[in-house]
Amino acid sequence: MAATPRQRRLLGQLSYLLAALALLVASLLPLSPGAVGWPGPDWLLALTFAWVLRRPEQVPVLALAAVMLAADMLLLRPLGLGAAIAVAATEAARRREQRWAERGFAAEWLRVAALMAMMVLAARVLHVLFVIPATLAPLPAFGQDVMRLIATVGAYPVVVALARALGLRRAAPAEMDLV
Repeated sequence: MAATPRQRRLLGQLSYLLAALALLVASLLPLSPGAVGWPGPDWLLALTFAWVLRRPEQVPVLALAAVMLAADMLLLRPLGLGAAIAVAATEAARRREQRWAERGFAAEWLRVAALMAMMVLAARVLHVLFVIPATLAPLPAFGQDVMRLIATVGAYPVVVALARALGLRRAAPAEMDLV
């Protein structure tokens, strides 16, 4: 028996939430305590962009905001700042999703990289503008933010390839029933 469009959408939402939870838990694991190294990619952000650009109906804005707010809390970032910026960026991408799909993956990757760079810049500007006390959330060095951005942009094609291998693909025009 084939699943209805509503069941597919709910299953996709549940899959996104479980994947986000798994990435959050993995980021909290002490894999190399005490070792200072290069900042790794933001896998959650890369997954979120990939999912929003492939199946926007499966990532409602409230679920996205809740996931990003949980990430802010668990990763000890300024509460709500990253969530608000991520929601704004993904909504901008969601609005242009159809046009980006027509131009191929390279154009999508470039645009996602630009959005991620604007997110980093916006977070730093707002952090400094509102003088968030260093005791609440210390501002990381600009170089660390740039290295994390480069790592996340570099990880985006890997996330998209993995998502495609697991069956996450763009909806065909006939599948666009958003019941």
